[in-house]
Amino acid sequence: MDDSAIRKQLEQLILGQGAHVPVERALADLPREHRGTVPPGLVHSVWQLLEHIRIAQEDLIQYAVDPAWQSPEWPHGYWPSDPEPPDDGAWERSLEDVRKGRDAAIALVRDAGRDLTAPLPHAPQHNLLRQLVLVADHAAYHGAQIVDARRVLGSWPRA
Repeated sequence: MDDSAIRKQLEQLILGQGAHVPVERALADLPREHRGTVPPGLVHSVWQLLEHIRIAQEDLIQYAVDPAWQSPEWPHGYWPSDPEPPDDGAWERSLEDVRKGRDAAIALVRDAGRDLTAPLPHAPQHNLLRQLVLVADHAAYHGAQIVDARRVLGSWPRA
């Protein structure tokens, strides 16, 4: 398989095309009153999951491209403590930042000048391919949790 085919498949994975529900689809038409509700039997609200996706996505991408990047403290720096978004603006900013992060990841994939498998200069145990696969995998995992939360809350559309 040539490099362009791998890049195309990686881009599709980051976009959530394939076997899982993309995060944007998982969040589409979510009733406002369900954003900060922790569903019975689950651990996080949809807001906490969205923010976690945003924070981790930024960390994974910045770690790959910025040698001076400082990751948040694990685990507290990756999860908001409050299940409710502070306001509608915070919710919208988080959604937009997830979109921007996804677009930044895709831009890295499309940059043919970047060797996806070369060791990162500041972290030779990792490479860009690993970081971008983690972006996609992490979003898919937590996107599924959003779908589960919505099902428990009765706000996931039935097919």
